[in-house]
Amino acid sequence: MAAKSKKEAPSVVTAEPEVHWISSEKDYSVGLLDGKLVARNPKGAKLATLPPWLKETEQAQQLTSLRDWLDEHEQECRASIELWMLRSLPVPRELLIAVWPDPAWQSILTNSVVCSVKKGELSQSEAGFLRNVDDKKGVGVIDLDGETQWLKVDAIAIPHPILLKELNDFRQLTIELSVQQKLDQLFRQTWARTAEQLAGSSINDFSGGKFAQLNHVLGLCRRLGYRVSGGYACCPVWEHGTQVEARFWIGADDPESEAWTADLIFTDAKEHTMPVKDVGPVAFSEGMRMAAAIYAKRVVEKNEEAN
Repeated sequence: MAAKSKKEAPSVVTAEPEVHWISSEKDYSVGLLDGKLVARNPKGAKLATLPPWLKETEQAQQLTSLRDWLDEHEQECRASIELWMLRSLPVPRELLIAVWPDPAWQSILTNSVVCSVKKGELSQSEAGFLRNVDDKKGVGVIDLDGETQWLKVDAIAIPHPILLKELNDFRQLTIELSVQQKLDQLFRQTWARTAEQLAGSSINDFSGGKFAQLNHVLGLCRRLGYRVSGGYACCPVWEHGTQVEARFWIGADDPESEAWTADLIFTDAKEHTMPVKDVGPVAFSEGMRMAAAIYAKRVVEKNEEAN
C-alpha cells in the first residue's frame, strides 16, 4: 500500500537542551550537553572550552562517569530492541509503557516500524512508525497514509525488514516525512534467497576475500560484534522458535599469516549443516549481511579495482 500523498509528520517542538549545572571549584559550574562536558564561569557565561584544571575536579569526574554509564545504558537498550527485531518477538504494551519514560529507550524505539500482534501472529495490516504509547489509547503510530493511528493491542512486534511486505513504501515515507530511525531497521541491508541458492547447502558469493593477516579479520569480527569459533565468524539467529547459526569461514591458521574467506553455511541446533531451503528468511539475510560486511574489508587488488 503506497502513501496516497505527501504528508507532514506531527510537528515536534525541539527546545534548546537544558544543562543541569553542578557547582564546582572557584565558583565555576560543570554540566553535560549532548554527551560533552561543558562549563560556565562565576558570572554564569558558558565557556567555549573546558579549562584543563576543571576537568580534574571531583564534579567533572562524576559527570564523566555518569556519561559513560549513560552511553553503556543506551548500548544495552539498543541491543535489546535489536534482539526484539531479529526474533520478531511480541513486545507487551505494558513493557513499552514501562520503558517509554527512559530517554534512551524512547529515542531508539521512536520511529521504528511496528505492527500489531494478534493471537501470537504479526498483523502487518496494522503497522506504522512508533510515536507514542499510552495505557488507555494504545500504541500510537503514523501509518503509510501519513495519518496518526492508535493500535488497540496488547502487544506489538518490530519486524525484521526482510519480513516487511511494504518495505519500499515505508522507506519512501521516511523520505517524505523526514523520519529518522535510530534503530537499524528500514535501511538495513537485506538478502532474499535466489533459486540457485535454494538448491544448495552453502553460499560462495563472498569466497576468496584476502586479508593480509588472520589477525586483521579477527579484529574486524570483534568490531562488528561477531563471535569467531573454529575458523568461522558466527551469527546466531532465533527464528520460529529454533536457533540457526550462520557461519562464514575466515581461516584458522597462524594469526599472522594470510587469511582467505570461503563459504557461508548455516547450521541447526545440533550443528548440522542445513540446506539453504530450510533456512528462514531472517537467518539467511543476517548471515549474508555478516559475510558481506566482512568481505567488504578484504584487501582489494588493483586489477579488482579496475573491474
